[in-house]
Amino acid sequence: MDQSSPAPKHRLVGWAQQLKPTLLALGLVLVVRTVVAEPYTVPSPSMVPTLLVGDELIGSKFAYGYSKYSSPIGLMPDFSGRLFDKPPERGDVIVFRLPRDPSTTYVKRLIGLPGDRIQMRAGRLYINEAVVPRRAIGSFANDVGGHIIPSTLYMETLPNGREHEIVEISDADHYDNTPIYVVPSKHYFMMGDNRDNSLDSRVAEMEGGVGYVPEENLVARADLLLLSRDPAVTWFDVTHWSHAFRLARVFSHVD
Repeated sequence: MDQSSPAPKHRLVGWAQQLKPTLLALGLVLVVRTVVAEPYTVPSPSMVPTLLVGDELIGSKFAYGYSKYSSPIGLMPDFSGRLFDKPPERGDVIVFRLPRDPSTTYVKRLIGLPGDRIQMRAGRLYINEAVVPRRAIGSFANDVGGHIIPSTLYMETLPNGREHEIVEISDADHYDNTPIYVVPSKHYFMMGDNRDNSLDSRVAEMEGGVGYVPEENLVARADLLLLSRDPAVTWFDVTHWSHAFRLARVFSHVD
């Protein structure tokens, strides 16, 4: 009788027992990142000064409910609309899937709600024909493609009273004069806080922009910064680590 056959079976049972805690931990992480919160890294300067390149933020998944894009690895079933839907508020900083390429994740500020009329005139934002107030609060060294361009820092006040900082290179740059955008039902209008260095809803999908964002593309509300590191400083450049980590931004709230 062959006495060697039980050994592989015992090994398989042992591996399964060792693998079970790992699979359970991975499953728990996946559930948390689908239902509760998920980390994101900011890759571009379009949301400067609110978000800097290299910021790692936490997005609250439960803030707006759940859609087919809520799972970080595409495990949600294909359905329209949202479950446990909670409408976002004007001024929220939102993580969303790009409408023309849902595999790509963007983060912008919500400016226009369904039915709103949005327009830029001479660099000023108009919502439903009313100019959005802003006040200059200082100068800003704006890094555009590796070139520092002197810019102006403003505090902008949205119609619901929420304030946030924006950066303007000038009031006569790209997309500082636009047609009126009428936000469709169940869609949103997004803009970057770095107004002259942001590809956002002012640019139509067919032109390579964001266009109007469907409600089901909303993924999370950006709430908290976990870490901020200047990606221009490599991990091997130990002598400059003290400048690479922006400690003042750690655990700060995203306004």
